[in-house]
Amino acid sequence: MLCEQIGTIDDESPLAKRLRNRPIHTYMCRQCHDRIAEKTKQRLATGKFRFYRGVHVDDDW
Repeated sequence: MLCEQIGTIDDESPLAKRLRNRPIHTYMCRQCHDRIAEKTKQRLATGKFRFYRGVHVDDDW
């Protein structure tokens, strides 16, 4: 848990469907999402933090 905020999500929204069908996904409030994004950008700017992204392979098939 990142914060104590309790929110509601419409049952018919795409976000609610994704959370129901994929339990590994979690919901994060906008403030926590923005805070984590800002801290990550700060760590990337230091040069000591490596941001590992998946390997993208261009396939002409």
